[in-house]
Amino acid sequence: MPSDAITSPNSGSSHSTASLQEKKLSTDCCNPLRSHLILLRGSCLALFASLAVLCMAGDGHAADSPNIIVVLVDDMGFSDIGCYGSEIETPHLDRLASEGLRFTQFYNAGRCCPTRASLITGLHPHQVGIGHMTEPPDQSLGFKGPYQGYLNQRCTTIAEVLRSAGYHTLMTGKWHLGIQRKECWPLQRGFDRYYGGLSGAFNYFKPGGDRGMSLGNDRVETDDDFYATDTFTDVACDFISDACKTDDRPFFLYLAYNSPHWPLNAKWEDFQKYKGKYLGGWDVLMKNRLAKQIELGLFPSQTAPAPHEGPVWDSLSPKKREDLDSIMAAYAGCIDSIDQNIGKLCDHLRSLDQFDNTLILFLSDNGACQEGGILGQGSEQMVKNPPLETVAGVRLGQAWANACNTPFRLYKHFVHEGGACTPMIASWPAGMQKANRGGFVRQAAYLPDIMATCIQLAAADYPPQMPPCQGESLLATLTGSEAVIHDDPIYWEHEGNAAMRWGKWKLVREYRKPWELYDIQRDRTELQDLSVPHKQQRERMVKMWETWATANQVAFPERFNMYEFLRKKRDAAKSKPKNK
Repeated sequence: MPSDAITSPNSGSSHSTASLQEKKLSTDCCNPLRSHLILLRGSCLALFASLAVLCMAGDGHAADSPNIIVVLVDDMGFSDIGCYGSEIETPHLDRLASEGLRFTQFYNAGRCCPTRASLITGLHPHQVGIGHMTEPPDQSLGFKGPYQGYLNQRCTTIAEVLRSAGYHTLMTGKWHLGIQRKECWPLQRGFDRYYGGLSGAFNYFKPGGDRGMSLGNDRVETDDDFYATDTFTDVACDFISDACKTDDRPFFLYLAYNSPHWPLNAKWEDFQKYKGKYLGGWDVLMKNRLAKQIELGLFPSQTAPAPHEGPVWDSLSPKKREDLDSIMAAYAGCIDSIDQNIGKLCDHLRSLDQFDNTLILFLSDNGACQEGGILGQGSEQMVKNPPLETVAGVRLGQAWANACNTPFRLYKHFVHEGGACTPMIASWPAGMQKANRGGFVRQAAYLPDIMATCIQLAAADYPPQMPPCQGESLLATLTGSEAVIHDDPIYWEHEGNAAMRWGKWKLVREYRKPWELYDIQRDRTELQDLSVPHKQQRERMVKMWETWATANQVAFPERFNMYEFLRKKRDAAKSKPKNK
């Protein structure tokens, strides 16, 4: 059985939102939507989509259903917001948590696009073609592999399901489910309206090239006032306003921030707020965060943190410690900005009298990101004068990422707790009246449960010709039930890193390393490997994982890495002797 049930634990200002149309009147290009013609085209598409939905959903059963907002942030660690132990100021998220529920064992897929694929489809990422990553821009090498790297047609999306049930379907932010094929873009996969970046990473201030912005199916320019976190929220608020003016149907919004993914383009004022606060180093940060987590009731007092993997802080030069402080301050500034925008979004919902009957789910796509080397990269000067139209810039690095996932092991790419366990906040004032609001949900849950929850909330029909949704609805949990969410095991795999949760047991491995076994109920930080004393349990679970992997198109025992495949093929082509 899972470790335990729901237990109890022990504002700030927001920016006003002007409509895109009003912004366009004030200047020639003072919002991301450069052209009146493009804006008109987007509005017409939304109108036609709305008319089509009204025809399809003639029974009107969505009218009494709540609005649903899924907010997904990018590369944020488990302990990076205040209500999960952080020193970073996140009053708006903390308020959502104090009036809602915090999940302590909610799992993602360990990396950006596999998480997005699983969340949006309710399936495992391997089933929908994104078992590794999305396709690289250059397909000239004739790549053919088990994961094509874009969202296939053997799945449906939350947007498609909810639109058929009568919902407005809206999205802003990072897509990352296939950029080369238009049939994989948001409007072709169920969204009425979309604004954001189709690629996996882009500059917060000035995105450019293939990493630029799109409105619907059209590329659009950005102006000097563009800042991704702010703009995605502003456009989302405008989309919501337009939907509410159209009719009384509920809306589904998928707000996918690229923050705090590299490059860590913090605003200068947000950076300055945290500059100098991290000169004590990662050991001090981890100690303080764990103490706060214990005080909040997230973990018991005897919790032992996973050891830190970086160098001893005092062994580093003063200049290096100064730069590392700047890197972490930039990261904190990016998260602070997310919280400011959550406040803006909630205030906008309240102004429309939509907040109480809106389910908001807030989560991260994976743990903090170690990409960028042990010590990351960047300095105060790089924050102040960031490279534009590129993804070069500040990166967090492994040592800080390890600390940001306190008290867990590892980080992004991996499916140990530090890589695959996300903070998740659920807020729904009108629907959670019987829940233990302000408390914790300690049962294991994972990404496909979001699709199942949306289906139940909307009384929607899931297409019978598609592979069945792999999740369980969280509705009972959100409304006060203490029942187990998953009686059956849940599974993961990414780049050969694999895991399985079955009640209190967790089977997990790093690629090509032996399987490990943990009693998560007693050892949440995965420090006491029980694979030898519980050998039979380990072997039984390994067989179950292999059966699951075979049934769900997982490439194993050798992992399949598309980028490694293409790199080897490119190197082989270069090494061939040229014909004279």
